[in-house]
Amino acid sequence: MRNESPAESDVRAPVRGAAPYRTAPEATDRIPPGIPFIVGNEAAERFSYYGMRAILVIFMTRYLHAADGTVDTMSESEALGYYHMFSSAVYFFPILGAFVADLFLGKYRTILALSIVYCLGHAALAIDETRMGLAVGLTLIAIGSGGIKPCVSAHVGDQFGATNGHLLQRVFGWFYFAINLGAFISSLLTPILLHRMGPHVAFGIPGLLMLIATWVFWLGRGRFVHVPARGHAFKRELVEALRERVLLRLMLIYAFVAMFWALFDQTGSAWVLQAEHMDRHFLGIEWYSSQIQAVNPVLILIFIPLFSYILYPAMNRVFALTALRKIGIGLFLTVAAFLVPLGIEVSIAEGGTPSIAWQLLAYVILTAAEVLVSITCLEFSYTQAPRSMKSVIMSLYLLSVSAGNLFTSAVNFFFGAGSEGGLSGQAYYAFFSVVMLATAILYVPVAQRFQERTQLQEEG
Repeated sequence: MRNESPAESDVRAPVRGAAPYRTAPEATDRIPPGIPFIVGNEAAERFSYYGMRAILVIFMTRYLHAADGTVDTMSESEALGYYHMFSSAVYFFPILGAFVADLFLGKYRTILALSIVYCLGHAALAIDETRMGLAVGLTLIAIGSGGIKPCVSAHVGDQFGATNGHLLQRVFGWFYFAINLGAFISSLLTPILLHRMGPHVAFGIPGLLMLIATWVFWLGRGRFVHVPARGHAFKRELVEALRERVLLRLMLIYAFVAMFWALFDQTGSAWVLQAEHMDRHFLGIEWYSSQIQAVNPVLILIFIPLFSYILYPAMNRVFALTALRKIGIGLFLTVAAFLVPLGIEVSIAEGGTPSIAWQLLAYVILTAAEVLVSITCLEFSYTQAPRSMKSVIMSLYLLSVSAGNLFTSAVNFFFGAGSEGGLSGQAYYAFFSVVMLATAILYVPVAQRFQERTQLQEEG
């Protein structure tokens, strides 16, 4: 039985300085009215994040300067290490944002406040191209972007009750569609801006999009369901969740998913550097090495309807396609995806210049794995979380992304190409392929023992 605070039992509750807002979803079979604002906000926010991230490694290895104006660039291993350390931080801060939202401010006010911090981080990158500007900018972006991640995903789910809960999977698909639409446009645009107009403009445009994202989210304030912070009720439910081992069982699943992210996020680092040694003439265009990753969001836009309306129903006719089975299939596909760049490295070591089309093949396989793992984990995390802990559970899932990137960062810092007997070329990709295969095999018996339990918000 759920413990409720007095504010939660009301359909509407006052928010300081504003008109009363709904605090529980309506009993309707329609899409909630706040969803378009969340999706629009997510498209602009993801443009800002992925646009900045697309050029980060190239910026660190080619454009970084010292305070006196002299060149102060990083080696490839150092840049890879810092890139994945930043990615790890982005997905660590969700745990802090989630506790602030669920205990004190609620999701809406947490998202709004941290979005401003996020904007300041982009401004620091755009203004200062030294290591200090890089450190300040990435720190603020990690706090802002990371802090809002679990709140935004949980805020989507909060708009739904039992009556329209069947639409949640479709809306999370749209949510992911918005993410990848923004990522696609920015991944194509920001490398061009960097090469033609320099880092100030290339980092400034994503900052402007983050400002727009914040504004769009603010516009939707009257349409959202504002589930209030739970305070003491949250603490009671946390104790109950710990006693029933809900968090432990979910974190065990997330531990396996972490290795997926250790490999997937190398598309923005190791794969970019690999593309530097490949023939990038494709479709009559000479692609920048940092532009190739734009194929991932394009494939996502294609794969979401393909999987949802064709592949999943077809597979369901053969066997019950549960969320955990989708994730397992995705983990094995990730192994196959990394064998392709391993083959590319073999060709490069024989003195060849393989076509970038081979890396595009790897993207096709890895993107299919992403649909199976990432989108499924969003929905799975929300539905399995206790009602007052939606943001916290989302943050624990995002912590798997942090752990995966921390693992990759450690591998590059301690066993990178510059270290004695370090991993490079074929050995680098072979190492990650073997670790991923072991992870996928160990995941199977754990997933078979997991019992799913769906919990959506109660309707007002």
